[in-house]
Amino acid sequence: MQLFGIHTRLIKPKDDLVGILLDVISKQKLTIDDGDLLMLASKAISIVQGRLMKLDTIIPSEEAKALAEKYDLDPRFVDVVLMEARKVYGGVSGALLTVKSGALIPNAGVDQKNAPKGFVVLWPDAPHEAAENIRGEIFERVGKNVGVLIVDSHISPLRMGTTGLAVGIAGFNPIRDCRAERDLYGNKLFLTRHALADDLAGATHLLMGEANGSVPAVLVKGAPISLSEELDPYSVLIAEKNCLFMNCFV
Repeated sequence: MQLFGIHTRLIKPKDDLVGILLDVISKQKLTIDDGDLLMLASKAISIVQGRLMKLDTIIPSEEAKALAEKYDLDPRFVDVVLMEARKVYGGVSGALLTVKSGALIPNAGVDQKNAPKGFVVLWPDAPHEAAENIRGEIFERVGKNVGVLIVDSHISPLRMGTTGLAVGIAGFNPIRDCRAERDLYGNKLFLTRHALADDLAGATHLLMGEANGSVPAVLVKGAPISLSEELDPYSVLIAEKNCLFMNCFV
């Protein structure tokens, strides 16, 4: 598998993101081929969609003020998190633990990092649909059938630092079911599924970075995926009652 970081200028609201990426890919002397995987940073998608909110326009609620005082946060920021989150479970200094779109993530994906000064950037709107639209645009412009993955960062329980998370998925099956397979000793696998989308998100997150690298996309060649027009992007989710962490600690 080969991964190529796509370096671009600063992405702005209403930009033609696909056009920008195709131009840069050509300038980097790369080509998009059938079966490739295009990975996109969630913030690039959010900014193009206009998913920015100016903090000065926010009048925080009493709940937001209370949580902000408890967890050392800006009450305006907390108010936006409350608007975006399905549920807030608590937090630590500087972050709230929330559920957003079926994922357990900090601050419902609301972030001041890589956002214009005085603004926060929200998670993309309808990320699976956004990924599918980009996949369709690529086919229309260059005639190639690819997979598309929108990537954000997240944290894991009891682990320091961020890794990649698949937020929007299009064109390939994100989960490989291993339950019909056997291990090295011939034992049948009863529970194991391989989270291909999240594994690939982690690999590309390494190239995208978390600071000012200006790598909003990664072109992946030779990824172990099966392109498909019929996929369920929500297959990456499980119910809270079946989640080892949620069922044990919440």
